[in-house]
Amino acid sequence: QVQLVESGGGLVQTGGSLMLSCAAAGRTFSSRTMGWFRQAPGKEREFVAAINWRDTTYYVDSVKGRFTISRDNAKNTVNLQMNSLKLEDTAIYYCAGGAPGRAFSVRNWSLYDYWGQGTQVTVSS
Repeated sequence: QVQLVESGGGLVQTGGSLMLSCAAAGRTFSSRTMGWFRQAPGKEREFVAAINWRDTTYYVDSVKGRFTISRDNAKNTVNLQMNSLKLEDTAIYYCAGGAPGRAFSVRNWSLYDYWGQGTQVTVSS
C-alpha cells in the first residue's frame, strides 16, 4: 500500500508560480512512475506531467515550458514546479503513483494504482 499526500496548492495571480509536492509513504518509490493530474469543475481529469524511474519526463502540451516535474527518491517526493500560471490552470491537482517497475501509458489516469487527496490551485486575474 502506498499513501500519497499533496501539498503546496493555493491562490496565485496570473503569471505567478507555485510548487506542488507529493510525499509518498511506502516502499519502492524509486521504481514507480509518478504523475500529476488535474480536474477543473465540470471537466474531466486531465494529465499534466509524469516522471518514470529513469527520470524521463512527460508533459501535456499546454504546460510545456511552464511546468517542471522532478523527483527526490531519497525523500520519496515528487514535485511539480508551476511557473507562468494561467487562469486555465485552475483545478484540483492530484498526485498519482504507478505500480513498481511497470511501464504504461503515463497519460492514462486509469492505469495508476495510487492517488492523493488532491490540492486546490486557483489562479486569479
